[in-house]
Amino acid sequence: MTLFLTALAGGVGGVLRFWVDTAVSRAARSVFPWGTIVVNTSACLILGLLTGLAYGGAGAEDLRTVVGVGMMGGYSTFSTASVEAVRLMRQRRHTASLAHAVGMLTLSLAAATLGIAVGEVLAD
Repeated sequence: MTLFLTALAGGVGGVLRFWVDTAVSRAARSVFPWGTIVVNTSACLILGLLTGLAYGGAGAEDLRTVVGVGMMGGYSTFSTASVEAVRLMRQRRHTASLAHAVGMLTLSLAAATLGIAVGEVLAD
């Protein structure tokens, strides 16, 4: 059952990624990939939160698998982020490409760190 729910959650995550990316991109009205940054940063925050809860001994393992692996796996999109960085580079927008790649990594690590810390506090 966990396998089925994980696959289903992956599909839900993919749809959520599309909605969030589209909404942010429309609002930003920029060629810079803000939607992907928001999606990946929020995915890292949620995964960090689930991990922090697990470190603290809280939460069911099956739920963490379904939400963490399934939904967040379908939601996050680091392959798209990499392609967008290369696209910016090929357009000779080297500063934007570097800002995108470094910014994505920095924000994602910060979000994951915050999520783990909050999850551990909540688990206590």
